Amino acid sequence: MAGSRFLNTVSGAALSLAVAVSGGVVTAIALPQSAEAATVSNIVVNGAGATGADAIKSKLSIVPGRSFTDADINQSIRTLYGSGYFSDVKISVQGSTLIVNVTENQLINQVVFNGNRKVNDKKLQGVVQLHSLGPYSQAQAELDAQRIKDAYSQIGRSDVEVTIDTATVQDNRINVAFVIDEGGRTKTKHINFVGNNTYGASRLAAVIDTKRSTPLSFLTRKDIYNPDQVRHDGDLLREFYNNHGFPDFRLLSTDVQYDDVDNSYSITFTMDEGARYRFSDIGVDTTITGMNVDNLKGDIDTKSGKYYDADNIQKTSEAIAASASSQGYPFAQVNPRLDRDFSTDTVAVNYQVDQGVKAYIERIEIVGNTRTRDYVIRREFDLAEGDAYNRELIARTKRRLEALGYFSSVDIRTQPGSAPDRVVLVVDVTDEPTGSFSIGAGYDAEGDSLVLELSVEERNFLGRGQYVRASAGLGDDDSQIYNFSFTEPFFLGYRLAAGFDLYRATSSTQTYYSYAETAGTLRVTAPLTDDLASTFKYNYQQFEYTGEGNWEDPNNLSPIYQNLVNGSPWTVSSLEQTFSYSTVDDRKMPREGTLAQLSNTIAGLGGDSHYYKIAGKARWYQMLSDQADIVGSLTVRGGYVAPFDDNLNVFDQFTIGGQEIRGFKQNGIGPRTVEQGDALGGQTYAVVSAEANFPVPFIPEDIALRGAAYVDAGSLWGNQVDVDNTAIEGTDFSLRASAGVGLIWNSPFGDLRFDYAIPFVKEDFDETQRFRFGIANTF
Repeated sequence: MAGSRFLNTVSGAALSLAVAVSGGVVTAIALPQSAEAATVSNIVVNGAGATGADAIKSKLSIVPGRSFTDADINQSIRTLYGSGYFSDVKISVQGSTLIVNVTENQLINQVVFNGNRKVNDKKLQGVVQLHSLGPYSQAQAELDAQRIKDAYSQIGRSDVEVTIDTATVQDNRINVAFVIDEGGRTKTKHINFVGNNTYGASRLAAVIDTKRSTPLSFLTRKDIYNPDQVRHDGDLLREFYNNHGFPDFRLLSTDVQYDDVDNSYSITFTMDEGARYRFSDIGVDTTITGMNVDNLKGDIDTKSGKYYDADNIQKTSEAIAASASSQGYPFAQVNPRLDRDFSTDTVAVNYQVDQGVKAYIERIEIVGNTRTRDYVIRREFDLAEGDAYNRELIARTKRRLEALGYFSSVDIRTQPGSAPDRVVLVVDVTDEPTGSFSIGAGYDAEGDSLVLELSVEERNFLGRGQYVRASAGLGDDDSQIYNFSFTEPFFLGYRLAAGFDLYRATSSTQTYYSYAETAGTLRVTAPLTDDLASTFKYNYQQFEYTGEGNWEDPNNLSPIYQNLVNGSPWTVSSLEQTFSYSTVDDRKMPREGTLAQLSNTIAGLGGDSHYYKIAGKARWYQMLSDQADIVGSLTVRGGYVAPFDDNLNVFDQFTIGGQEIRGFKQNGIGPRTVEQGDALGGQTYAVVSAEANFPVPFIPEDIALRGAAYVDAGSLWGNQVDVDNTAIEGTDFSLRASAGVGLIWNSPFGDLRFDYAIPFVKEDFDETQRFRFGIANTF
């Protein structure tokens, strides 16, 4: 019974007095002498109304013919108040009759919301507790009004006002209206950092989730002030510093100032970075008899001379714990022991492996997930009910769940089980939106044209953890591109990501022929380590070339491309295996780490192509300036294709251009016919690129606009296409190089990039293109 309390019973000579206090009204009830249990033969209910006398009697702990005491009276009053249907309850005894007098709360006819435009009725109905046919309570209505305010605060409207209007209708029913004045959008006007000597404000602004308000903030909504988010931002700063050499980092204060003039907040993070440490001696030891320590040393990823990294220590601890478990020590607990040398700013780490508490997992409970299925969460565990409790393996599960991108928060805690050696794991998650609709830009390499793209993506389809993406693009000269992808991350219950891709592209940008490609891929990816994965693919492609123009003029098209049109359609059936390696800190905007791929392809399972192809690429990222947030990268690419028979088709060879060496057209480099200038592609290519990117000065972080300066160099050479006595050029190695600048925009419509490059080493027959606009990517 909200807002009520019960006082002790006072006994007299003939009567005891029970006193109930509810809503400021004191009700005295005369009861029989409590020294002896009493009985009644009849119960009379007054004021029952819509509730019904029988329903009220069913909630009493007093039954005619059975003895009762003061405690039963008080319990009955509490139960009736607790139902929420009564504003007043009185119980008295007259002779052998128990008299229950109640005053009913009004029942709600309907609950409506007025004035809400930014939050729809459906969401607000899920927020409030009052509902149709339920009892009306003023206290509950005020709580619901506060819940509505909280919902508006989540979208940056903290100054929302909510009033409650009621209107009585027939049969003691009431309409409830929440009248909402949504107010203006609360913005984050300033974000300041104090005490940051190593990292500049722009670098730290990229670490936290809250962003300054900009003209585009209405799309991202990252400028919304949310106290919980600001507290999380403090954790992100602490984690960032701990992973970059600062184990003593302290967030001294987070000061928030509200400006009621323009309805905005200013946030100031004041910190003490502490000294920056590097790792020195690294070792592993154990107190467990019989454990092979030498086998555990291979799991150490911590490197002497590198900056202190708390995440690296945690991952190494997890790997050692997993190895110890495989040796037959499932309860092993890894405790990193740190020994600091303040004179050299170094820290030695010794991974101490001890026998942990022998406890077993009795049950794993999943709570908080309103959309994601339980099994999607459970399959990330390396442990199950009945297994030995292992702290490090549970920490690994938490990291995996966070990495899925399905949840805004993940917490795993333990509770005592049914026995001293049993524990219950409670996994508390909060689902976040995983679907997106975007307008982006792409590039049709075959047609050398810009393609505007609409795409729909869902990373947690139907809460099953499946990935689905569909896109459609339209480019110059009626070029069209369609894609559909589906991935099941746990195929057949194993940690295998299996899926398929469908692709269709058409282009009419060529002068003398139209081009179309239809392709399908089946793939499966197996993780080999946390950083390394292997993918197997089966690819099927069909190429169609349709002739246009005056075919009687031999200058229209080379015999090579005439053969493509005459032999159309062409098919390629191939098997491909790819190793993928990644240690980057952020896939969308890497600042440190390595990305690498190596692919081997064999074509010849039917179709018109028979070859072996190897291709690889690697990119290294390194911070050039922590203070200015300047990121350097070095990229190498290369490939070679060899036919199983005498010749390759034109579409079997490599084609490179503006995507690899900026400043050139796609297919603008490499072997081509002398008379017509038709590109043939090449048998071998190699490219090296060096780039530095940096935040554009005076542009807010939420705009996500960065500049770039780069140099590209490489070549495409060799030819195995049957040229049928046609004169060709560019088959020998010849260096091309360019330099340029670019803008990279992580826009709400997709990751876009604008480049302007000037080739300064080229051949006369090369085709150049100084300005280029397309999708930005990290590889």
